[in-house]
Parts: sequence; C-alpha cells; structure tokens
Amino acid sequence: MKITPVDIQQQQFKGKMFGGLDAEEVDGYLQAVAGELEELIRENNDLKERLNRHANQVAEMEAREVQLRETMLAAQRVTEEMKANAQKEAQLLISEAELKGERVVAEAERRLVELTNQIQELRREKVQFESGFKALLDTYYKLLALKDE
Repeated sequence: MKITPVDIQQQQFKGKMFGGLDAEEVDGYLQAVAGELEELIRENNDLKERLNRHANQVAEMEAREVQLRETMLAAQRVTEEMKANAQKEAQLLISEAELKGERVVAEAERRLVELTNQIQELRREKVQFESGFKALLDTYYKLLALKDE
C-alpha cells in the first residue's frame, strides 16, 4: 500500500472509550508509514548514488574533453610549427640555391673575361709573330736580292 502525503493528512483514528485512540490501529498505521518511509529513503539513497555516479562520469567526460582539446591544440601548434619550419627550410634552400647560382654565374663571367683576354693576347701575339716573320722574310729576300746582284 502506497501512502501519500494526503493520506497521512487525512488519516483519522477511531476513538476508544475514554476518548483515546486505538493503539493497534495507530501502531499499524505507523508501521505502514515507517515501511513507506524506509522504502522512500532507500530509493532516495539509490537515486543519490546514481546521481553521484553520473556526476562522476560527467566530471570524467569533462576532464577527457579538456584533455582532448589541449591535445588538439598542442597538435595544431606542432603542425603550425612544422609548417613554419618547413617554409623556413625551403626559403633557406632557395636562398642557398640562388647564392650558388650567382656564384656560378660570377665564375662564368670571370672565366669569360679571362678567356676573352687570352684570345686578345693570342691575336696580338699572332700579329706580332706575323709582323716579325714578315720582317724576317723581307730581310732574307733583300739579302738574296743583294747576293744575286
């Protein structure tokens, strides 16, 4: 039998002689109320225990969520750092390649000037050789012409 608060408020006990209440009826009613109260207390304790378990689970979930967010943020920072490092490394490689290219071009230009100077020197020596050889031939020719006379 479930006892409601209204039942308790409306409960009336039969009077006995001398204006008292029937002790057995009061005891029976109190036993019923005590049983209901005991059941409600047990149910209330069970509900509190379930509530505590759920609250603990929620707290664990929230802690996991915080950890996951922190992990994701850390991963995002690491990814951004890796990207930045890769870009810096790529820029460094490009700079080194450009510098190496400039050195190669400068060396080629220096070698071109050197070869151009060598060519001019060889041409000058050729002209000098031809002039000297022609002068020598002219001298021998004159000597031969004097000898024939």
